[in-house]
Amino acid sequence: MTSPGRRGSLCVMDETRKPTLIASVQRALHLMEVVASHPSGAPAKQLAREAGLPLATAYHLLRTLAHEGYAMRLPDGVWVLGDRVQSLHGRSRTQQLLARVRPTLVALRDELGAACYFGMHVDDEIRLIDVADGPRAPRVDVWVGFDESAHATALGKCMLGQLDEDRRRDYLARHPLVDLTPHTITEPARLLSTLTSPAGLSLDREEYALGTGCAAVPVTDATGTAVGALAVSCRTGKLTRIERSADRMHARAAELQRTLTFTAAG
Repeated sequence: MTSPGRRGSLCVMDETRKPTLIASVQRALHLMEVVASHPSGAPAKQLAREAGLPLATAYHLLRTLAHEGYAMRLPDGVWVLGDRVQSLHGRSRTQQLLARVRPTLVALRDELGAACYFGMHVDDEIRLIDVADGPRAPRVDVWVGFDESAHATALGKCMLGQLDEDRRRDYLARHPLVDLTPHTITEPARLLSTLTSPAGLSLDREEYALGTGCAAVPVTDATGTAVGALAVSCRTGKLTRIERSADRMHARAAELQRTLTFTAAG
């Protein structure tokens, strides 16, 4: 076998070798940075000069970026960033949140041997943000979206309980209590009476899917305001053991609170 760095019939890859870089991509990204540095926009000649590019190259790149929605030429001739940049920024924030939330969900999944879920209030809706599951901890088959089933899940009930009376009634007025199983609570008064728990633990006993139970605890922000919920799902027979693990769930919810504080600060 040939030694590292020598040519032969068998080659050992030199891991110190620099990656192959695409110069045109580098130029386009650098040009976007220059465009972003001018909040009120700048003409192509100025952008080309500051990016260190020939004017013709800058024009070609700007037109390509504009075609893809990453740049825009205003009526007065100046260039600004396009709408797709903002879209990417929003998605990157979501990915940053997932990267920080996922380790906590995975840790709780492994501790309890159950799939773990994290949800948040987003634009007056209850949104499922992330799930950590696995072969030994399968997730619930989300056959009905959260827009129609928050009342039937522990995660949703926990988050409904975080709303003040006016916001809660507004949410329920916009989301009918659909009957999903024989155990689903479909009477508003009865549902409201189940939203508070002395232990801070919300439960779903086969209300969303037969044979499946779920438990959830609130997740707060740095001010102590509840902004979401952490939940686990399991076979119904295992739910009692999950209830006895509420302290572990609350501890992981506290980790998420610190994560959310760090994410907001970043």
